[in-house]
Amino acid sequence: MATVPFVTCDLLDDNPEKELQVVTPSMDGKFFKSYGARKTFGGQVVTVKCFEDNSRVKELLATDGQGKVLVVDGGASMRCALMGDLIAESAVKHQWNGVIIYGCVRDVDAIAELDLGVHALAAIPQKSNRKGIGETDIPLYFGGVNIQSGDYIYADNNGIVVAKEPLVEL
Repeated sequence: MATVPFVTCDLLDDNPEKELQVVTPSMDGKFFKSYGARKTFGGQVVTVKCFEDNSRVKELLATDGQGKVLVVDGGASMRCALMGDLIAESAVKHQWNGVIIYGCVRDVDAIAELDLGVHALAAIPQKSNRKGIGETDIPLYFGGVNIQSGDYIYADNNGIVVAKEPLVEL
């Protein structure tokens, strides 16, 4: 596993002049939990918006992800998972640094063994349906932040920070 080059708290403290955004927990108790073996991860953002259909998640994580983090707006659905162990294994194979899902994952014990950063709202055993629905590279809004493909995102057990430019070399 790679050496951890940052702590999100320090990124905020060390960059007061930059317009950094912090994903906030919601009032209804929705907050991100870490599921992957990489507890600290970051990279350039690729966005996907999908609701209870992980077709685009599977497609994107099967492409070159070196230096990237897939950010998925799953509409905070608690009814099905947008990523399981097979898709997570594909992400590792294609060198993604991590995946942040505003929704659920499954196969959490297997994902916990993979060298991949994974933050999601919850776990559920139900898989999603694949109907080929979803949009990629579009602006997302959740947790009080705007996130676009090309932004940079940093995550650890303290939280998630979004920046317009790289803050550390990964």
